[in-house]
Amino acid sequence: MLYLIIVTIVWSFSFSFIGIYLSGQVDTWFAVVMRVLLAFVTFIPFFRIKNILPKQMVSLMGVGACQLGIMYFFYYNSFQYISVPEVLLFTITTPIYVTIIYDLLQRHRLRLSYLLTAVIAVIGAAIIRYDHISSQFIIGFLLIQGANIVFALGQVGYKRIMELYPLPQHHAFAWVYLGAIIVASIGWLIFGDSSKLPTSSIQWWIIVWLGVVASGLCYFLWNYGATKVDSGTLAIMNNVVIPTGILVNVVIWHQSIDWGRFLLGSAVIVFALILHHKFKKLEAN
Repeated sequence: MLYLIIVTIVWSFSFSFIGIYLSGQVDTWFAVVMRVLLAFVTFIPFFRIKNILPKQMVSLMGVGACQLGIMYFFYYNSFQYISVPEVLLFTITTPIYVTIIYDLLQRHRLRLSYLLTAVIAVIGAAIIRYDHISSQFIIGFLLIQGANIVFALGQVGYKRIMELYPLPQHHAFAWVYLGAIIVASIGWLIFGDSSKLPTSSIQWWIIVWLGVVASGLCYFLWNYGATKVDSGTLAIMNNVVIPTGILVNVVIWHQSIDWGRFLLGSAVIVFALILHHKFKKLEAN
């Protein structure tokens, strides 16, 4: 759980950095390629071919292709249609996808208690983040749902791979980032716009920070943390970034906030986490 909390705090800055400094100014595919390339470079010292089965290599690269390559394409493009608060709002469905996908991958019936607490976490996030919806919200909504689905598929897929084919995770993650690079590079070659490269030092520094820290270190810590908790906790933690992201907007960019809704929604998310652990104890008895 500690790893998930640390990553949530770091990721809470990413929404505003992308929305303010990169979206509409830097080509989406270039930003994605640089982000995953820097993440891969960070893990090159741990890259191993020996003692890793071809099935593991392909599976881990598939995780990277989904969780970072395809997800970032949906995610970055959504900022062209909706605001940062709306992006935060539309990410609230991720816990439901995590719960459903994990149960499907395990080939057993949906655990209704996990699904219930995931839905409660979504309600809590909606209380916090529901606001005026722009006229372009449908496109933005669909892009974010695409990002939510592949992000959930990636983290749950990684959790299952580690359960079935365990290996040192710092070695595994080099393959995850390699899969992301392949997808992002193909996207850049086909759809990239070389006229929209970073033009300021702050844009370059943000890309470096997003690549080395928010992606390189934090995706490793997030997926490592995902292997240490059950799928229900993982699902709920996907929505904790919403209140933390809002606090970053308030403290650093001085945006206004409805404190009543913020505290109520945060309390509902915490309640979902507590309720989930109560269900787990009942199942164990």
